Amino acid sequence: MTVTRPLRRTPPAPVVFTLLVALLVAAGLVDAVPPLAATTTAGAGGCAVAAALLFRLTANGGQDRRARRRRRAAVLLTVAVTVVGTTVAVLPLVPAFRRAEAAAAGLGVATLAYAVGLLLLSGRSRLTPRARWRRGVDVLGLGAALLFAGWVLVPPGPVPPVVRVVTVVGAVVLAGLLVGALDRHRHHPGAARSRLGVAAVLLGLADLVVLLAYRAPAVALLTAVPLLVGGALLTAYGMARAAAGDPTVPAGPPPAWPRVTAPAAVATVAAAGHLAFVGGFTPTAVLLGLAVIPPLVARELISVTDQRRWAGRLAAREAYFRTLVAGGRDLVLVLDDGLRVRWLSAAGERWFGPRQQAVCGRPLADLLHPDDAPGVLARLAGRPGDAVAPLPGDAAGPLLVARMRTGDGGWRETESTVSDQRTVPEVAAVVLHVRDVGDRRRSERERPLVAATDPLTGLSTRRELLRVLDERGGTPGALLLVDVHGLGPAQDAAGPDPLLAATARRLRDVVGPRDLVARLSGEEFAVVTDAGPVPAYALGERLLAALTEPCPVSTGMARLRVGVGLTELAATPPQDAVRQADLARRRAVQLGRNRVEWYDACLEEELVRRLDLERELPGAAARGELDLVYQPVLALADRRPAGIEALLRWRSPVLGTVLPAEFLPVAEDLGLLGELGRWVLDRACRQLADWSAGGRELWLAVNVTLAELLAPDLVPRVAAVLAGHGVPAERLVLEIAESRLGADLPTVVARLAGLRSLGVRTALDSFRAEHASLAQLRRLPIDLLKVQPRPVDPDEESRPLIDVVVGLGERLGVTVVMAELESEPDVARATRAGCRYGQGFALARPATAERVEAYFAEFPTTSR
Repeated sequence: MTVTRPLRRTPPAPVVFTLLVALLVAAGLVDAVPPLAATTTAGAGGCAVAAALLFRLTANGGQDRRARRRRRAAVLLTVAVTVVGTTVAVLPLVPAFRRAEAAAAGLGVATLAYAVGLLLLSGRSRLTPRARWRRGVDVLGLGAALLFAGWVLVPPGPVPPVVRVVTVVGAVVLAGLLVGALDRHRHHPGAARSRLGVAAVLLGLADLVVLLAYRAPAVALLTAVPLLVGGALLTAYGMARAAAGDPTVPAGPPPAWPRVTAPAAVATVAAAGHLAFVGGFTPTAVLLGLAVIPPLVARELISVTDQRRWAGRLAAREAYFRTLVAGGRDLVLVLDDGLRVRWLSAAGERWFGPRQQAVCGRPLADLLHPDDAPGVLARLAGRPGDAVAPLPGDAAGPLLVARMRTGDGGWRETESTVSDQRTVPEVAAVVLHVRDVGDRRRSERERPLVAATDPLTGLSTRRELLRVLDERGGTPGALLLVDVHGLGPAQDAAGPDPLLAATARRLRDVVGPRDLVARLSGEEFAVVTDAGPVPAYALGERLLAALTEPCPVSTGMARLRVGVGLTELAATPPQDAVRQADLARRRAVQLGRNRVEWYDACLEEELVRRLDLERELPGAAARGELDLVYQPVLALADRRPAGIEALLRWRSPVLGTVLPAEFLPVAEDLGLLGELGRWVLDRACRQLADWSAGGRELWLAVNVTLAELLAPDLVPRVAAVLAGHGVPAERLVLEIAESRLGADLPTVVARLAGLRSLGVRTALDSFRAEHASLAQLRRLPIDLLKVQPRPVDPDEESRPLIDVVVGLGERLGVTVVMAELESEPDVARATRAGCRYGQGFALARPATAERVEAYFAEFPTTSR
């Protein structure tokens, strides 16, 4: 078994050195060591230890301005202590008649170094003029007392000049150091200790100067050792404390008694000692003694003024806090040990009315509701200083909740915080800060109802809808999400929205009494019903019919467009049910509204696919994901290439190859058609320029949307692209789908005419051989007409319609191209109908530019 012995603590070096100094002084007193040697050894050694401690501080600290200033102060204090130690050490080497002057010289140099070091340690003074005046009076009073003491305590007879200088200057310096230490001991105790240490060291050196000047016995020199050693160590200790950071002490009036008492005590003791050992006073001594009195009187007047000023500040602060308490809405009650009301704030008049004066002296229990009083009193009962005990099951801790009686006989709901001040002599009471929380409690009770009701319509909110869906569990039923488009623009700014109110009223009129109607957002509503799938769909149709009826508003009649999404409720979680119904609603909106759509898994896949397209399509051109493939247009007579059509493809690394039929509607919704059209036109013209340079005289068709055709900058943009790539205008064909022309036919005609003026040819794609289309064909300035194979009837005897289209095209000078020829019979029927050109999988499939080049290589010439 191992026994662990306690470690012995090694005494710190300053303590060991102090013991050695004490032994050395004792040896000097008994003449075991020459007193001068003992003095110089002890003093120089103490200064060396202090210098080592100070030198260590010069390497510590941060890099901010204060740290650098403290390091410089430590350097100067180290120099000063070293000067003192050197001065004491060289005294035995100096002739006896020069030792006083040598000590005085060291005293002067050390005083200068100490002064600069202490100034750096203290930093720039922020004293007010009044504080500077107060400190000057204190220094003057203490300096006069020290000068009087030094003057009367020197031996009678002629005074050596060096002693006279040291006495006068030393009295002023010591007074400044002592007053500065007294002023800084609260806020900067480290700096104050350093000042005391410096004062002790300088007093020790001055003692040596006086003793050496008067040729005192050598043993008397030992009196300077405690001052030198203790002062040097105290200086180092104070500097270390200042470098570590002095604690901050709350501000307050500085104590005045040391500043008045110390000069008087010094002068009194000096005078008593002079009378006891010397006798009467010289006229100079009397004048110096009288010089102590004016600073003391001035300091007393300053102290009285300071006390009055601080008393005024306290009175103003008390009045300020009284005003705060008087103007507060909360009630403050001060209770004695018997829990009787001893004082109440000015808010009591608002609480108790004229009866507030009768409240003082009454037990607190008389002011509380009978049901609440026992619990409150039980929590307040206890010994002074004990924490307020919480009631069982009460998580509020020291917060007291009770109903308090009012002056009109009613009750206020209150919360009180408790401050037990019975252990504070100035208060000796329990203080209650009482707050009226009746309005807050009423709002808390009404909050669930408010949170569950939409303030504009009185319908339920989304939160209430989710709560009802969660409570239903697996109960069968249906959820309908209703999107009402047109509420926002028709709102009446003069007051409540009549259109919104009418919409909410119609919803409530259509649904059953047990159905829940909720408003989810500005234009989105929800209905929860217990009906099965078929009745729920019928309910959606009735909602659709009711909401699309014209509604009168201040500006006329408003017509709303409604989309309804429907999903069944079974074991579906509330959030999933809302999501499914929202997907169905979005599908109804995408299909044009005014319809009811069911949710199914395929619908969710389609919508998720669309979301993927909307996420990936922006920036596809910049990322290099777009591509063009080319499908030749052949002459049906000899199957030789006459033209080619550029078809856009999107090679997405996430979604794979996406065809235009899928992503162009998304691009239109996102406003990206212009960007895609510019890319296709530029890439197609670049490819056409390459083929033209190789001797391929083909025309290239590019599809444009109606929005691109109607754009004001289309004609100059096409001209710029053709000029940029050096492509002849007649080689480019711009195709527009006939189904996209719409009602803006005059603008379309003008834009097509502008393109024709450039030399660019235009084509009408997806032409339908109907009466309206045939009539419209005469108005359009087009060069090519692409007809779908639908007019080509399989019955050989019923071909007059396609013959009419071909004949009309020839009379109008329009070239007819039969598109989407998927088989050889289709090609044969188009040929018999008189079509010159054809396009489709039966003739040539779309391919990349390289494959088309290889296809062209089979024909020696491919000209138009």
